[in-house]
Amino acid sequence: MKNSEIRELSTKDIHERLEDARLQLTKAKLNHAVSPLENTNVLKEMKATVARLLTELRSRGIAEQSK
Repeated sequence: MKNSEIRELSTKDIHERLEDARLQLTKAKLNHAVSPLENTNVLKEMKATVARLLTELRSRGIAEQSK
């Protein structure tokens, strides 16, 4: 998910996607522990998506406080 796509989402949607992304990341980590994934870059991409979502939430929170 790109930053531009994340910025277009509402805060509620970001929270929902964040929860879903964290759940997918946890499942992928567990699957990787049991049987190695062919493409481990998937884990890296999932972590980046979670970080992007958290960053957007944080920036919205800061913008809200400054108003």
